[in-house]
Amino acid sequence: MTTIVLIRKNNEVVVAGDGQVSMGNTVIKSTAAKVRKIEKRNVIAGFAGSTADALTLFERLEAKLEKHAGNLPRAAVELAKDWRTDKYLRRLEALMAIGDKENSYIISGTGDVLEPEGNAIGIGSGGNYALAAAKVLLDTDLSAEEVAKKSIKVASEICVFTNNNIKIEKI
Repeated sequence: MTTIVLIRKNNEVVVAGDGQVSMGNTVIKSTAAKVRKIEKRNVIAGFAGSTADALTLFERLEAKLEKHAGNLPRAAVELAKDWRTDKYLRRLEALMAIGDKENSYIISGTGDVLEPEGNAIGIGSGGNYALAAAKVLLDTDLSAEEVAKKSIKVASEICVFTNNNIKIEKI
């Protein structure tokens, strides 16, 4: 359970996530980093779901980006195909929000690669709260980073599986 938001505004792309890790109704950790940056390829990603599963998928995404020379659309589709068809991977429970300077996607374990309309993505238990806040805040003078932070903060005030210990990556 977590909240991830990816924001595109004024040629800036930001992914933000809360830091809460829960087991059932118990908070296990409040400072987890659920967002990552692939420096070499200028790609950012946020993960919702099982931490070990998310890290496995992030490693796979890095490998696909290397194989396809940084082509994020191609890497996303190839990762989703593997995720859906590989015996081991298809048991992984996670969602990914990924982006580069031109593209943003949600990748699911069911093989979906979704390119949402608009300039915001929200995933995880508080994702819809953060997405709603982001849609309103995008029409203000706030930067992409400020929109992302405020969106996670709003979600943390509503969703019990989200906290306001926010981690951010941007490109």
